[in-house]
Amino acid sequence: MTYVKDQSFKQDSLEISIAEPKDYFALLKPRVMYLVVLTALAGIMTAPGHVHGLIGFVSLLAIAVGAGASGALNMWYDADIDAIMTRTRTRPVPSGRITGDQALAFGLILSFASVFTLGLVANWLAASLLAFTIFFYAVIYTMWLKRWTPQNIVIGGAAGAFPPIVGCAAASGSITWDSVILFTIIFLWTPPHFWALAILKSQDYEEAGVPMMPNAKGLDRTRLEILIYSLLLAPVGVLPWLFGFASPVYGVLSIVSGLGFVALAWRVFQRRTGKPADSAAKGLFAYSILYLFLLFGVLVIETAGALILNRLG
Repeated sequence: MTYVKDQSFKQDSLEISIAEPKDYFALLKPRVMYLVVLTALAGIMTAPGHVHGLIGFVSLLAIAVGAGASGALNMWYDADIDAIMTRTRTRPVPSGRITGDQALAFGLILSFASVFTLGLVANWLAASLLAFTIFFYAVIYTMWLKRWTPQNIVIGGAAGAFPPIVGCAAASGSITWDSVILFTIIFLWTPPHFWALAILKSQDYEEAGVPMMPNAKGLDRTRLEILIYSLLLAPVGVLPWLFGFASPVYGVLSIVSGLGFVALAWRVFQRRTGKPADSAAKGLFAYSILYLFLLFGVLVIETAGALILNRLG
């Protein structure tokens, strides 16, 4: 199924109000930015060597702004389908609070500013990776994959998985296996996380003509793939401990929380109709957010604690 961008969406027909700072902030997709900050910080903290605190802070800020720029470009291009879907129609562009041209300019300015800031403060490897991440999300995912294939979130999820690698490169000037493992955790986490939401919003995607897995391949296929990805994710989530850059405390938490993830995915797989099915999908979606924040939060806290103890020692 291929969905062609609907050029009939005319924002000029909307009553444009004066944009407020909070509207521009909403363009950045702040909830996604919070996750980017945490995962990029994990990449910085687990990178080999030592990075100056100011360089690390500015690098983290640049990565966050780059993620926000991707969100703004996504909202600019997707304004036509966002206006159709109940979940997104109140966003700044489809609601008319910000024009498409303003969102595009805002996204491009932040993109260039974040990339050049990261290059000047840290290194150009990290800046190049950030530029690629923005391009991948805004162009490869938003403009192509999202409207073309039900595997859009699988392939496009790579963009959301890059922050630990960018953070590691900013701190060390290199890409390590540790950062690749963190990338893989996020990459495998994205499909079950997003498809749990897509099950609940499948009618929205159907009306907008977006080939998400539930409306393109069916709910049963979606539930099966959620379970498969969850079974892959659970052992990969333990790898930071097995590879020695996380403590046994992380190891225990990752095992227990991974089993919880699989149990909820199995619940989604079993419950097929009515309110029980919706409840299972809602439960997995909420838990998936907690799961990722728990893993990366513990990793950051442990690494920070180890650095403090080493300095005191």
